[in-house]
Amino acid sequence: MIHIVDYGLGNVQAFANMYKRLGFEATRAKTAAELSGATKIILPGVGAFDKAMELLDASGMRPVLEDLVVEKKVPVLGICVGMQILASASDEGTSAGLGWIPGRVRSFGSSEESSKLPLPHMGWNDVAPAPGSALFAGLESDARFYFLHSFFFDSSDPAHVSARATYGLNFGCAVSSGNVHGVQFHPEKSHHYGALLLKNFAEL
Repeated sequence: MIHIVDYGLGNVQAFANMYKRLGFEATRAKTAAELSGATKIILPGVGAFDKAMELLDASGMRPVLEDLVVEKKVPVLGICVGMQILASASDEGTSAGLGWIPGRVRSFGSSEESSKLPLPHMGWNDVAPAPGSALFAGLESDARFYFLHSFFFDSSDPAHVSARATYGLNFGCAVSSGNVHGVQFHPEKSHHYGALLLKNFAEL
């Protein structure tokens, strides 16, 4: 069963609807008890890094989430800010992230290549997956996704970057380490590209 973490950020219903169309069982989890039986986890998010961490902590689901992902190795997919909070910290705020994939979230404004471009980075952009990424199976040579963000995940280990995009600078727009995955773009807004990526995650 795919559980979509509903901690007050992100369009939970959009993911539920997409998985229903794809033929997969998916449900929202708003409490620790509802999350406890998850075999796959979607961690959505929009807005600010610190607010996401504050709401996740306030939801009471974080201890169960940590146990499922870190101890039981349940696959998780963080999306947009849900990806960013997988990092250790962010230039956007002062809160510590989950730290499941080593790295720091940085502003496009801090990079010479992208500092003069409009922010947020908004709209469709080409995505180049790393060779062999299971999350991007079938998308190796044709992948376009919808983005809306001003910060990007700067991974400490380049081996954890599973896809890249360019907005002034070439940045990691997807990360993977073991059972932990994250994408900066919005698959739920990315038509058949996003549907295929979500299907791939459900079948990991």
